Amino acid sequence: MSQLVKEIQAAEEEVILGNVILYPTDTVWGIGCDAENAEAVKKIYKIKEREESKSMILLVADLDMLKHYVEKVPADLEKLIEEQERPTTYVLSGATNLPKEVQSEDGSIAVRITKDEFSHRLVRQIGRPLVSTSANISGEGTAASFKDISEKIKDRVDHVVRWRQEEEIEAKPSRIVKIEPDGTQKVLRD
Repeated sequence: MSQLVKEIQAAEEEVILGNVILYPTDTVWGIGCDAENAEAVKKIYKIKEREESKSMILLVADLDMLKHYVEKVPADLEKLIEEQERPTTYVLSGATNLPKEVQSEDGSIAVRITKDEFSHRLVRQIGRPLVSTSANISGEGTAASFKDISEKIKDRVDHVVRWRQEEEIEAKPSRIVKIEPDGTQKVLRD
């Protein structure tokens, strides 16, 4: 069994148990849990010392998974995803099948179809969205590489993935685009 498969299985077991993991994504290192588990999501807010009013990004495996978590997928979303040149998170209205802890006050969610091999396979394995928030204390700088993550964060999570820890990357957080119900788009972070 490959190291990648072992790491995905270990992370999957932790997520299913309601634990919080530290893992690589298609952007920066993230802190995550089962997005449907409200108690696990609350743990992330405590770990990050973050206000619960600030929502977090969810990773999904594909458009079919996404459709289960929003009332109506914007008509042009599939085309936007195909054309995007870098990881892009979409803020969509009408969240469904998710606890309030991962929704914004207006009932929207921030969601990204992950292309990273590790996070994509993990999300597919667990069969539901994975919370993905940067691996830092709220207000501190974002850690692109594992070596940049504070010991405080590493000590607070339940499981640290041992995949791609040696990589030196200059990743940055995803682009965020809000798509209104009428199809209007607004770039929130570029």
